[in-house]
Amino acid sequence: MSTLPSSDTGKQPPSVYTVMLVLSMVFLLIAVIAMYIELSRWAPDYFRTQKANPVGQIVSSIDNYA
Repeated sequence: MSTLPSSDTGKQPPSVYTVMLVLSMVFLLIAVIAMYIELSRWAPDYFRTQKANPVGQIVSSIDNYA
């Protein structure tokens, strides 16, 4: 057994890698929340493609010009 007094007076400060890990978790959580908000905005229109029809003139055949 050691009879020397301990010089450890508390916890060590977090390292830079721990801070980067926590920040990446926070940013990923924000990204997931933002994607969920976008999903809730656009979710009802998944299968309704009638609004996606192109507007313009369609030439059906070019045989008339020969």
